[in-house]
Amino acid sequence: MKTTTHDFRNLFCGMDTPVPTLRDTKVPYVNLDNAASTPALRHVQETINHFLNFYSSVHRGTGFKSQLSTHAYEESRNKMLDFVGANPQIHLCIFGKNTTEAINKLARRFPFSADRNIVLITQMEHHSNDLPWRAVANVIHVRLLPDGRLDETHFDELLREYRNRIALVAVSGASNVTGYINPIHRLAEKTHAVGAQIMVDCAQLAPHRQIHMLPLDDPAHLDYIALSAHKMYAPFGSGALIGRRDTFEQGDPDLRGGGQVEIVTTRQVVWSAPPEREEAGSPNTIGAIAMAAAAAQLEKIGMDTVATHEAELTAYALQRLQTIPGIKIYGDTRPENANQRLGVIPINLPGISHFLVAAILGYEYGIGVRNGCFCAHPYLLHLLGFSETEAEQIRLQMIAGDRRNAPGMVRISFGLYNSTTDVDRLIEALHAIRRGDYIGQYRQNQATGEFLPLGWQPNYEHYFTFHPQ
Repeated sequence: MKTTTHDFRNLFCGMDTPVPTLRDTKVPYVNLDNAASTPALRHVQETINHFLNFYSSVHRGTGFKSQLSTHAYEESRNKMLDFVGANPQIHLCIFGKNTTEAINKLARRFPFSADRNIVLITQMEHHSNDLPWRAVANVIHVRLLPDGRLDETHFDELLREYRNRIALVAVSGASNVTGYINPIHRLAEKTHAVGAQIMVDCAQLAPHRQIHMLPLDDPAHLDYIALSAHKMYAPFGSGALIGRRDTFEQGDPDLRGGGQVEIVTTRQVVWSAPPEREEAGSPNTIGAIAMAAAAAQLEKIGMDTVATHEAELTAYALQRLQTIPGIKIYGDTRPENANQRLGVIPINLPGISHFLVAAILGYEYGIGVRNGCFCAHPYLLHLLGFSETEAEQIRLQMIAGDRRNAPGMVRISFGLYNSTTDVDRLIEALHAIRRGDYIGQYRQNQATGEFLPLGWQPNYEHYFTFHPQ
């Protein structure tokens, strides 16, 4: 079965770049690791290359290039607010490194009180939306259903039990492991009904679906979202926290330095208004502009078009994967439900380490995937069905420096540029691995768990070097 997916490859950098393989041939690289990072859009590359001719310091510079750079940086804020349907009068955009930094900032700046100091999160969260909250509040985890979906009944029970003590609900918009999309606006209504606020980790959701913050008087509104440029086809190390302006008008910033004050004396500090007060030091101007350029390109394509393309590709992949004998697909395996999820598919092949499968795909077929626990350890242990005793045994082995038996999966994740041809190459490779049809001899590294081919190492300096031409 072929699909009607669009061909967006010409919009991206590096699509036809050949990479070396252990089979002594070079093949066009197939990137199926988009849930980690995505390649750059050509529009982002062209925008940055053009802007570099005018690049200068932002804020308070009197020269033309400085003023233009300031204009571009502030317009990047406006573009990101517009991208998620935020209102500049009640929302602000704070730029930082990535989603992790954004959530850490909110954790340090959120107005917890003695009465409301509980954060509800789910067991499917990326560590970025779990560990920061453990440092500042009492964290309670919402259970999951056996297939990995949120147990909304348990969510409702926890809201009733702790209704007067919950300050915040922090939930992923979409899972980076199974691609499940959470009903964030329904959860928001329930959260606001008990007087709490909601933060949505949109790192996985933003490149694939339209996001609507909604007005604060709408019970289904989102109070805060966090997102990363490197998952939105824009490198250069930027991310954004978009949320309620009133939260950041109170209190002191978590980081302190230049560029965020009105006046400083030896005894007093008068902070600038947000968002400037939250961005200590010289900002990542290039990163902010790249992120905004990516958002502009996605808007031009249309997020509905993005969703349709990826749903068709995911349905095709799920059908093809089920032709592999014994394969285990985690999460929703039904192709007809592909439009209700993201194109993130975790698998395991029977009797073959996830470390080895990923290694063979990369070294012999030029296919990039990710394996392991994807920075979501509690979620993986749940999906894999590990008991507490089994999990403890693995933990002790890993602490002792032996990761060879570390649990995990192989994750296939699609980007806008991927095609059915990419899926077909993957399926052919997985069939071969399942048959034991690979040419390399692999040795596992005890400390990392990775499998490395004996006697073969690409010359990376042939492909990249810092030496000037």
